[in-house]
Amino acid sequence: MEIFKEFRIEAAHRLPNVPDGHKCSRLHGHSFRIAVHVTGEVGADTGWVRDFADVAAAFGPLFDQLDHRYLNEVPGLENPTSEHLARWVWERLEGPLPGLSRIVVHETCTSGCEYRGSTGPQYPHPT
Repeated sequence: MEIFKEFRIEAAHRLPNVPDGHKCSRLHGHSFRIAVHVTGEVGADTGWVRDFADVAAAFGPLFDQLDHRYLNEVPGLENPTSEHLARWVWERLEGPLPGLSRIVVHETCTSGCEYRGSTGPQYPHPT
């Protein structure tokens, strides 16, 4: 069974590695939605995979580092694409949150990405 908890952060960024003139090279902000998914067995006594409060507690320090921040200044997010943000979150939750199965980042209402760790499905890099 898989559960998830969503978090919303407000943050500014710019993408330094896009082609000249690309709109995302300019400073702009997003209302990011980050969903943390955890997979596991449903506990016989609790009736849940994991307490949602445990997920929130694990994400709390990351929330403090990301919310109302300029993401380019966060160590490890110098090129803060949704893809890099998803991997950044994964790398910080993988140890403290057993059963972590995927991170989903919604950059806008219609655009985002999903990361399942280095052992998850691998997608070919476009050439």
